[in-house]
Amino acid sequence: MRNRRLATVGVAALISAAMVLTGCGQRGGDGGGTEPGGGGEKKIAKIGVVAPLSGGLSALGLGIRNSVDLAIQEANKNNEIPGWTLELDAKDDEAKNDVGQTAATSLASDPEIIGVVGTLNSDVAQAVAPILSAQKIAMVSPANTNPSLTRGEDFADNPSRLYPSYFRTCATDDIQGPFAAKYLYDTAKFTKVATVNDKRTYGAGLVKTFTEAFTELGGQVVAAETVNPDEKDFSAVISKIKASNPEALYYGGQYPEAGPLSQQMKAAGLNIPLMGGDGIFDPAFIEQAGAKSDGDLATSVGAPPEDLPSAKTFIDAYGAAGFKEPYAAYGPYSYDAARAIIEGLKVSLKDATDAESARQATIDAIGKVSFDGASGKISFDEYGDATTKVLTVYEVQQQKWVGVKTGS
Repeated sequence: MRNRRLATVGVAALISAAMVLTGCGQRGGDGGGTEPGGGGEKKIAKIGVVAPLSGGLSALGLGIRNSVDLAIQEANKNNEIPGWTLELDAKDDEAKNDVGQTAATSLASDPEIIGVVGTLNSDVAQAVAPILSAQKIAMVSPANTNPSLTRGEDFADNPSRLYPSYFRTCATDDIQGPFAAKYLYDTAKFTKVATVNDKRTYGAGLVKTFTEAFTELGGQVVAAETVNPDEKDFSAVISKIKASNPEALYYGGQYPEAGPLSQQMKAAGLNIPLMGGDGIFDPAFIEQAGAKSDGDLATSVGAPPEDLPSAKTFIDAYGAAGFKEPYAAYGPYSYDAARAIIEGLKVSLKDATDAESARQATIDAIGKVSFDGASGKISFDEYGDATTKVLTVYEVQQQKWVGVKTGS
């Protein structure tokens, strides 16, 4: 986020005070700790997950966890790293910074942890990344979109990598905000919009980049409001926005607030589309927004999974695995994040005696991976950002998200 500094974390103190949260083990099936055919005992390497597994954003967090679990199951079944068994250790961050810190310190204190997939929220990542970086544990996020996590506070003019251990498989807000702005201005032909954000790193940063791009194109932001996370009654904000006569509302935040905001503004007679980023791109938004959500819009990273030949294998395998929860918006990116770690482990663990001693080698190897993933081509630039920067605009049509424009 541009408007605040990354939190400074007392890593040593946090690690010494680590509290073990409830973990989620493997769903089973990959079995045993010995080599096929009666070989020697296998060594253990763990891939952690830090994501909201409970609370309002659990639909996204559980999809992240399950998709990582699937990648681990497949790697073990195929004996991709001879002599090693991979295990999952998933921690619930509740989408809260302090809980994320505790989860990260718990993982960092385990010598068998060699990589972590997460987090969902950019502000939670600001608390988690320094802890994992201090212990040379690779972190690959499927969902953090704030540019400063990879390129620092002055990411536009003077980019500088903050954490050599941090990577992500998704595009960033400085791409996503302008992509939405261009769609509203050039495609939808709207020239007047209102904005609302939830004051968090993701929401505020997304609205900032959207606003800059929309006004540069020639559009006008006629109202700019904020709400609190977990707010339920938006009547005051809606009244202010309605008076400015916007043609659309751009929201920076997550679906637990965006859905009710959409429902309430239409009930109040403000019948304009609400558009948001990937944080609202979930069926839960439509459920909360109600029957009048048709026409609402969202951008999300990547192309629609069903349009990618590389995604079909993931979708089929996820369905066959029997997970109770859908893979949700970040499933393909979480699977690819886990696969990036696994591809790195094929190099780093080849001659390693234990997981902890292979951490730096794992970071080095992840930086060099290149493969066709469920979300497209996976590789990373010098800052740890995904080199593929594809986005899609989705529209609610007949109570379902439908891709209407994909570009890079």
